[in-house]
Amino acid sequence: MLKLLSQTGLRFLWLALVVFILDQWSKYAVVDAMHLYQSIQVMPLFNLTYVHNYGAAFSFLHDADGWQRWFFSIIAFAISGLILWWLKGTNREQTLLPVAFNFILGGALGNVYDRLVHGYVIDFLDFYVGNWHWPAFNLADSAIFIGAALLLVDLFRNNEPSESSPSQASSDKL
Repeated sequence: MLKLLSQTGLRFLWLALVVFILDQWSKYAVVDAMHLYQSIQVMPLFNLTYVHNYGAAFSFLHDADGWQRWFFSIIAFAISGLILWWLKGTNREQTLLPVAFNFILGGALGNVYDRLVHGYVIDFLDFYVGNWHWPAFNLADSAIFIGAALLLVDLFRNNEPSESSPSQASSDKL
């Protein structure tokens, strides 16, 4: 079991745990210090604004009849299982890919915990310009975004054709 952890992307599971803990700590700090819908200006263009998100990203399906809580939780668990399977299949030489997956995993589990325990996700990071506000989000959402960005970096960094690729072999014959 330890060999599986040390030789695969599962060796970075600690990162998902750190993301989850920081996310939950930040949410409980906001809940303890603020009232729902309270907004505190931290600096120009940024507030802490405590809101509940009953939907998904950008409050998608927030006004549904409650079924979305279970729907989004099932999706999060399915994606988490898929990520764990992918992590198990990565080799020791890969680092960026498993780090990216663990950011996504920690963020997904942070938000699904909120859905299961509270029935909604706690959001509080509020960026704005003038009267236009970006939808509030949290550290879990940020970790998912960072993980997705790292996946793109890994895709472009490792998308080099190999020396014996079929397309190169056929072009060599011309």
